[in-house]
Amino acid sequence: MSEAADQIFATLKQSSQSGAPLYLQLRKSIEDAVNRGLIGPGDALPSERDIATKADISRVTVRKAVQDLVKGGILVQRHGSGTFVAPRMERVEQSLSRLTSFTEDMARRGMAVRSAWLDRGLYAPSPDEMMVLGLSSNELVARVSRLRIANDTPLAIERASLSASALPDPAGIGSSLYAALELTGNRPVRAVQRISAANLGDADARLLEVPPGIAGLHIERISYLASGKVIEFTRSIYRGDAYDFVAELRLTGPSEEGRP
Repeated sequence: MSEAADQIFATLKQSSQSGAPLYLQLRKSIEDAVNRGLIGPGDALPSERDIATKADISRVTVRKAVQDLVKGGILVQRHGSGTFVAPRMERVEQSLSRLTSFTEDMARRGMAVRSAWLDRGLYAPSPDEMMVLGLSSNELVARVSRLRIANDTPLAIERASLSASALPDPAGIGSSLYAALELTGNRPVRAVQRISAANLGDADARLLEVPPGIAGLHIERISYLASGKVIEFTRSIYRGDAYDFVAELRLTGPSEEGRP
């Protein structure tokens, strides 16, 4: 760390914010230093012992402040290496008015995209899959689960379910599910999407390289063919620090009010 950044701990001794708990004062000092660029992405923080000595506070107080910043995505801890300022995440703006694939979205932005396959196979359908996709208990469902990565940063976990008749060979998908569906005339033309907040569990957080419990976005999408038939049921988890979902809204005119 630079000498200027190192001063954030020393000056904490003279802090006049006596009304706030010490760990909150320390947390704010570190966060302010990150926001002002005194310490940048990838920079290592001193050890808990060094910070406690410089700031004249207990190591317990330091640990609590650092843990709060790790949960907030400001810092990252690497086992055996120490604590570092987290990489700055470039947010991705995603329109809610267009039905496009992740691959198409990232390609439009000039981002290098790849997927890590988590699952591709045919299974007996779950009750939810049977209900949404209109399957009977003796039919099979194709499940496709992927970790979506752009510019080497994991952004989302997508878990799609389709009828095996629409996707009889899930292992044969290339980089885009929608491209594969288009070849068989099964690409969806519209979708209903529900977005809700979610705290990431251990397994999903580990895949997305974020702390467990951090805020994420849970997205459930049901996609339809032009005929009105449901073709895809997808449940995804997106990083909350990487995505902004944007919708265009239009004011209803007086002549349109009351229309069904």
